[in-house]
Amino acid sequence: MKIHPKLVLASSSPFRKELLHKIYTNFDTESPDIDESQKNGETPLGLSTRLAFEKANALSSNYPNHLIIGSDQVAMLGDTQLTKPGSHEKSVKQLTLSSGKTITFYTSVCVLNSQTGESITEVDTCKVYMKTLSQGEIEHYVERDRPYGCAAAFKSEGLGIALFEKIVGDDPNALVGLPLIKLTQILSTMGYNPL
Repeated sequence: MKIHPKLVLASSSPFRKELLHKIYTNFDTESPDIDESQKNGETPLGLSTRLAFEKANALSSNYPNHLIIGSDQVAMLGDTQLTKPGSHEKSVKQLTLSSGKTITFYTSVCVLNSQTGESITEVDTCKVYMKTLSQGEIEHYVERDRPYGCAAAFKSEGLGIALFEKIVGDDPNALVGLPLIKLTQILSTMGYNPL
């Protein structure tokens, strides 16, 4: 029987942990605690892929013989980045801005083999077409789902799905924060097939 390096999820997100648990039951988690600021001239795609790698790399000294998974998501409404709102008021503001428009999500995943230094990074791009929403609908949604810690102020795995006209993308898990299709492909390439 082949012995695999242990998996580590470089994240404090309960959503990412729940997603990874769908395909692997034995892994560690730790917050990478990095600066997530955008650099001058950095594209949303560039920011997402850089942060996914930096999150994985930040834990490499703590986990020297592991496959470390880093992931990052950047949500864009045109040229405006939609961050985690953090409050009721900011959630309502973001959803009001997004009403009737399209949000593009760049969700990157990086797997770093901390023993060899090899890493593979992939990105999933997903477009969310928002319904035209009334202020009452927005207020009711925010009160019910409390999406304060979610980019773009909604939980697609919850009532947030009712805010959408449609989603165009390859992997619904990517919208929640971890593109499992790309992740399983990377891990298979590294000899860690989940099947």
